[in-house]
Amino acid sequence: MRLFVAVWPPQRVVAMLGAIERPPLPPLRWTTRPQWHVTLRFLGEVDDPGPVGQALRAVPAALRAGGEAEVRAELGPATAWFSGRQVLQIPVTGLDALAKAVADRTAPWERQAEDRPFSGHLTVARTRGRARGPASVAGTPLAAAWRVEAFELVASVLGRGGARYETLDAVSLLDDDTGA
Repeated sequence: MRLFVAVWPPQRVVAMLGAIERPPLPPLRWTTRPQWHVTLRFLGEVDDPGPVGQALRAVPAALRAGGEAEVRAELGPATAWFSGRQVLQIPVTGLDALAKAVADRTAPWERQAEDRPFSGHLTVARTRGRARGPASVAGTPLAAAWRVEAFELVASVLGRGGARYETLDAVSLLDDDTGA
């Protein structure tokens, strides 16, 4: 099963994303509402997701122990291409401590050492094949901030219309009597 750990934006942010102009340009494949998320960690193929979900339950306590009482995500300020102009994205900051705690807890399922630092972003379009996207679609202003209330362990099923996602487990970041 192909897994990743993600944060999903709240509905008001999804509505903002839905308002972005999406010109029908041949090299672009625009992502859809069900695909809008920020990947904290890609795990790849995992035989049994149960132990991963269990390990992720320790993340909220680890964040609190590290002085992170609240996680706030900030989207924006505008759409931008990653180098190579094949992924159009919106930067998301504020998730570094959460991404590190997730990476620490999921280290046993690491396929290969990640040499690059976490780069929070939400993908809004990809190019087909090796095509470069038009520079003109970058730069759309879009900014929002929200309190992250939970993160999820997600299965990704690849298909003709893009990936389809299924939440396998959700972990709350809100304080409650159980400490979860």
